[in-house]
Amino acid sequence: MNFHEILDPEFRKEIASSGDLKRFPAGSVILDIDSYVNYIPLVMSGSVKVVRTEEDGREILLYYLAPGESCISSILSGLTHDTSKVKAIVEEDAEILMLSLVKAKEWLIKYPEWSTFVFELYHKRFEDLVTMVNSIAFQKADTRILYLLNQKSRLYKSKELNVTHQQLADELGITREAVSRVLKQIETDGKIKLSRNKITLL
Repeated sequence: MNFHEILDPEFRKEIASSGDLKRFPAGSVILDIDSYVNYIPLVMSGSVKVVRTEEDGREILLYYLAPGESCISSILSGLTHDTSKVKAIVEEDAEILMLSLVKAKEWLIKYPEWSTFVFELYHKRFEDLVTMVNSIAFQKADTRILYLLNQKSRLYKSKELNVTHQQLADELGITREAVSRVLKQIETDGKIKLSRNKITLL
């Protein structure tokens, strides 16, 4: 379920009136590690990537947020008054509805659809994290790169991706040189086409 599937008109009206719609350009950090969560971000358009970063600057992609989705980590941290364990970065220009934490907690009791929305988000992100851990532990670099490229293709609804080798390396937590080497092999296998700052899935 995503926000757009919530049918209760009264609840949709309350969500709209309780939130502050803001626009963010690509690259904006809307939530940082160790910061307190003061709102629940609900993506209305564009996309957001959620990553985990280390002190040395390395990061690894955990999952993407598409329109109609929210960040379950933000919800859990906000409702428990804990600091964030993840960083959320706008992937493509986005409109985000900032929802009140107080209201979000009230809705868990008042609207069953909100509880369903939160639990389904939790389930989906848990599956994403299991897939990511399995990928790191058991899959080769080519499989991980192709999986990430297909994720981006679904997110952008396009086979042509404007992405650099360095961006892929940052999101996968491996070196740019390794990414470039593997991409060249994948191209030789006929699965992608490489051009400057662009990768096309075939």
